[in-house]
Amino acid sequence: MAMDSNSITLRSATEKDLYTLNDLMFELHDHHHKAVPNDFKSANEVQEEKSIARYLDSPECLVLVATITSDNNPIIVGFVTAQFCELTSPISKPSLVGNVDELYVLPKWRQYGVAAALLTEAETRLQQLGATQIMVEVWDFNQSALNLYKKQGFFPHIHCLRKKI
Repeated sequence: MAMDSNSITLRSATEKDLYTLNDLMFELHDHHHKAVPNDFKSANEVQEEKSIARYLDSPECLVLVATITSDNNPIIVGFVTAQFCELTSPISKPSLVGNVDELYVLPKWRQYGVAAALLTEAETRLQQLGATQIMVEVWDFNQSALNLYKKQGFFPHIHCLRKKI
């Protein structure tokens, strides 16, 4: 399907979107669990512990959805969640940051700029809240996400290494 970025509509999520967002969140965590089952909980376990509704209730959080209109009916094809906070550490200077927690686009709608549009809008809104930088954690297996974030200007700042014993 041909599509340009003008046919993507971005907006803040509402409670009416929760059913769809919970389904998309399930797909995101199911993807992680299937990729690395020894490290990630099942999507069912995550769903029992984590609700996207808590983001909607917090002024420090945002949930954005990307919709595409099909037959005059807008459908949600992706979402991003993020939080605004002050990052403090005993070794580094405090800074106001935005944390991208989840980003997911339905497989059918990938490669159309949906994720980039969601990230750009999240960045704008986090900056309006006062964030001076944005952080995201991406697992090494998820090369497509790493490539996306690099294209959006993200760069490594800490290397977290692991060794099984």
